Amino acid sequence: MSGIFGRLFGPRWQHRDPSVRRQAIDRLDASQPRDRQRLEQLANDSDPDVRQAALARLEDPARLLALCDDQHSPELHAQLVALLTGQAGNVPLAERLTLVERVDDRDLLTRLALQGDNQELRLAALARLDDEPALIHQACENSIAAVRHAAAERVTSEEGLAQLARQARRDKHVARLARDRLSRLHEDASQAEAQRIERERILDALEQHAQHAWEPLYAGRYRHLMREWERLPDLATPEQEQRYQEACLRCRKVITDHEAQHQAIETADQQRNDAEAERQALVEALEESVASLRQGDSLTQQDIDSLLAHKRLQASRWQALSEQHVPSQELSQRYTQSLEAHERIRLAWERLEQQSDALREGIEQQDNARLRSVMDNIDWPSDLPPSPLLRRVKRQLSQQPVDPAGPQQAERFAKDLDELEKLLERGAFKQASRLHQSLRQRFDTLPADRRQPLQPRLKRLGARLAELRDWRGFVAGPKRNQLCLAIEDLAEDTTLLDAELDRRHRQLVKDWKNLGDAAAERELSSRFRAASDHIHERLAPWRKALDEERQRNLEAREGLCDQLEALLDNPDPGADPDALREIRDRSREQWRRFSPVPRDHAEQVGQRFGRIRHALQALIDQRAQEIATAKRALVEEARQLQHDKGTAAQRAEQAKALQRRWRELGRAPKGEEQALWREFRSLCDTLFAARESERDDRAQRARDHLDAMQALIERLDAWQPSSSHDAGMLEQAIAEADSLEPLPAGRRSEGMRRRWTGIVRARRDRLLRLALSEEIQRWQQLRPLLERHLDADAQRLEGHEAVSIEAMPGLDDDMLNAHEQRNAARQDPMTAEQVAETLSRLRVHLALLAGGRVERADEPLRLAIQVERLNESRERELSKAGELHDILCGILATGPVPPALWAREAGELDSHLAQLARLPTS
Repeated sequence: MSGIFGRLFGPRWQHRDPSVRRQAIDRLDASQPRDRQRLEQLANDSDPDVRQAALARLEDPARLLALCDDQHSPELHAQLVALLTGQAGNVPLAERLTLVERVDDRDLLTRLALQGDNQELRLAALARLDDEPALIHQACENSIAAVRHAAAERVTSEEGLAQLARQARRDKHVARLARDRLSRLHEDASQAEAQRIERERILDALEQHAQHAWEPLYAGRYRHLMREWERLPDLATPEQEQRYQEACLRCRKVITDHEAQHQAIETADQQRNDAEAERQALVEALEESVASLRQGDSLTQQDIDSLLAHKRLQASRWQALSEQHVPSQELSQRYTQSLEAHERIRLAWERLEQQSDALREGIEQQDNARLRSVMDNIDWPSDLPPSPLLRRVKRQLSQQPVDPAGPQQAERFAKDLDELEKLLERGAFKQASRLHQSLRQRFDTLPADRRQPLQPRLKRLGARLAELRDWRGFVAGPKRNQLCLAIEDLAEDTTLLDAELDRRHRQLVKDWKNLGDAAAERELSSRFRAASDHIHERLAPWRKALDEERQRNLEAREGLCDQLEALLDNPDPGADPDALREIRDRSREQWRRFSPVPRDHAEQVGQRFGRIRHALQALIDQRAQEIATAKRALVEEARQLQHDKGTAAQRAEQAKALQRRWRELGRAPKGEEQALWREFRSLCDTLFAARESERDDRAQRARDHLDAMQALIERLDAWQPSSSHDAGMLEQAIAEADSLEPLPAGRRSEGMRRRWTGIVRARRDRLLRLALSEEIQRWQQLRPLLERHLDADAQRLEGHEAVSIEAMPGLDDDMLNAHEQRNAARQDPMTAEQVAETLSRLRVHLALLAGGRVERADEPLRLAIQVERLNESRERELSKAGELHDILCGILATGPVPPALWAREAGELDSHLAQLARLPTS
């Protein structure tokens, strides 16, 4: 339908004219589905009036809320707000609360929270708001306190809290909440920053500590930094945690390396102790060998050979041990004495061997004089048993046919025969041969009656020894052939190195010598000797170079000894034992490096180096003992610090100074160093623990003071004085605040002080206003008395007799004195000019007190009053209430006042009093 027909027969709600559509809305029924759809379409009409009229007929907020998803007209929002807030319609509260849960529009929620007819509805709308500016607006502008407080609780950002503190003038609770949360936020940020700075400080200290070398306090300092790190309440960042772990690894590596070095030192000390014990056993063996030789009945060549072989073996072992560890002075002396005893025995035996032929000739010729002369030349030691030859000589000289010790010799001879039989059964040819030879020599010295029973057994054992010799010869023949072929092959082998060639050659020669005379043949011996000489010729250059190297090593060892002796001759009294220990260890390494040396000089230079090392060790021990004494003194000082009167922090600083002195001293002897260090560290840990405890107590007291100050601020902020007599409560609160000072430094403390200062200033101003108001009220109560005085003044000025006015009850002393002065002034009145001048002065003073305007003519008077007030303020503290009281007392005391003068002055006095009553806080 179009054109005119469309206009004539079309629906009126779709008419082109908005007014017709507006009229058609009144005929639509919202309860009918079709009409409701038409109304919903008209709610989106282009004409605002049509939209508003259509929306007014729609009272279902759920349908309107669905329309909001498609259109956003102001009328639709207004109707929806009216329905949801309860301004229109009769929608139940429960349904409206359900619909609010579906609303997402910020503006709509804001209006619901501001205009809702129910607190629960407003809180539901507020809960849907997430925008902080909207929450700040609600906290400042909402008319319901609970909604304001709920909105303020959800503001969390620093900017939002600052804005809320500035704008929340309607609700002091909201402003105070915002300020408190902002203060806590600042305090938390300050604490977080302080903790971050503290964590960085600990990290820097730990990283620097990881770069230091080990010292006695290294592990303790590391543990202390770890405890400080773990005590921080906040969590470290990943970067900080990584730095912490790396620094800890480096610190633990330093500690582990020191422990390994300490273990190595302990191992070296153990080796030194083992070497000392072995040297002890070595010296005891040498001494025992000499002692056993002296305890025997007879001395034979076999005994001498055994003694000298044992001495060479022990001397070689002593030299090897001395190259590794220096012997003690006592052991060195005992070793030297043992060597001297062996040497005396060897020299005595050599002299005996040289004179043996002369002794035998003297025995054969029965020449006792010659025997005595030879015995004097031999000078046989008295503590040595005689040889068989010497025994015969002594018997010859003493003419003793029978030795008194014959039975004992025969018994010992029998025991030796038993021992020889055991050796033959074991096949110990060499020992059996030496023992058999000794027995044959001793057999001649036995008494004749003792030889007969022992001779058959000696012959039998001699025969068994001969059989064993023959058997060895049978076995040794192939062995000799084998050794001969081996040395000839070795002599022709040109592929071996000189050192290996020398080693194999020495082994073959040793094996050849071990065969002794078993299966000895001239031809094999010549072949073996020829091959050995050939090898000697080949090794001659190598041995020459080796001898030169040994000589150089000997010179180097002697030079090392010279350097060490020069050091010992002029020791530094303050030398560090660690430096001396390093010199000792390095000299030991150099000594070992300068090896081998010529054999004939090895023992001499080794003994010299041993003495030097012993002296160096003695110097080290001396310095270490001096350090131990100094460290014991430090331990005593640390123990005395436990009882000092200073604070724990001062004692901890003194303990740090002691620790620095401890590090500068060096190391005490090994076992004593550890014991002293454990005791010293325990005492220092106690001092540091006391410092930490004092810090914790001080921090707890600071927190308690902050909490008490916060509670006092809140209490004073909530208190409003109602009378000037409440000033005592304010002074009591100020005294309580002074008792809590000093507060710990920080933003929270500064904020508390600023807030406290503002609150105290505000309460003082209020008390001042109350005092002024009370003074003015009391003055108003005195108006009847003043009026009676004015009437009496007028009568007196008119010529009547002066009348005394009775005082009102309840006057204070100052007012009562002023009243009496007024009565007295009427008895002896001042001139009118004096009265006018006095009232003018009081009026100008009152104007200055009230901050009012002063006429130009009164400017000199104003300046004079200001100068007087300034001079008076230097002597005593002035208060406005006191000045006002003095001025009012002066007005009451001044008289008699003419009515005209009072009429002129009273207006300005009342104006200044009224202005003073509404005096602003300043």
